[in-house]
Amino acid sequence: MIDLYYWPTPNGHKITIFLEEAGLTYRIVPINIGKGEQFAEDFLRNSPNNKVPAIVDNNPPDGKGPLSVFESGAILLYLAEKTHSFLPSEVRNKVEVLQWLFWQVAGLGPMAGQNHHFVQYAPEVIPYAIDRYVKETARLYAVLNKRLEDREYIAGGYSIADMASYPWIVPHEKQRQNLQSFPHLKRWLQTMESRPGVQRAYAKAKEVNQESGGMSAEAKRILFGQDAGTVQKGK
Repeated sequence: MIDLYYWPTPNGHKITIFLEEAGLTYRIVPINIGKGEQFAEDFLRNSPNNKVPAIVDNNPPDGKGPLSVFESGAILLYLAEKTHSFLPSEVRNKVEVLQWLFWQVAGLGPMAGQNHHFVQYAPEVIPYAIDRYVKETARLYAVLNKRLEDREYIAGGYSIADMASYPWIVPHEKQRQNLQSFPHLKRWLQTMESRPGVQRAYAKAKEVNQESGGMSAEAKRILFGQDAGTVQKGK
């Protein structure tokens, strides 16, 4: 059994996609980040960076008791190696997957995340910031579009690279991206959407968070108002 500390964010979706695709038994422990539950002491023991997702594997390969893993890229890599799934064993194919996994966690995720912030949540309109991150998101979309020109999935076969990138492309309209400009990316997105494991993962998200409407002022304070003091003294 794997305990998944989760909220329906793009990084959270990555892990439910893997767990559903691999058919692993897991239990979702909701961490409502809009209410500050990511700062609870119990959660911080598993995720010292106070971010979702995190997992606790109660049956790790070494048999030495529960093992916690935080950071979505690290979780995907751990689960792929544990299950021998969605990560090739041949060195060159494996490198292909890992390059694109790290491309997502170092580039697509952070840049699209800043795009989301300045386009949707910033308390004031900052044209330079919006332009900067919308353009960089478009550049990254173009990189992925070019990569997908001659292959079905990012690294050839379906892998954790696809699971990592997909949730960050789903909100393309909120990122002010037009998929008509990226036809290969659009085709890949539709392929991903059609996978039953992906559909089950997103159905889980709706079960966990049934709230609708915009983000409250208090949630914005919790999510965007943290600094070093948060870590040093608590929320």
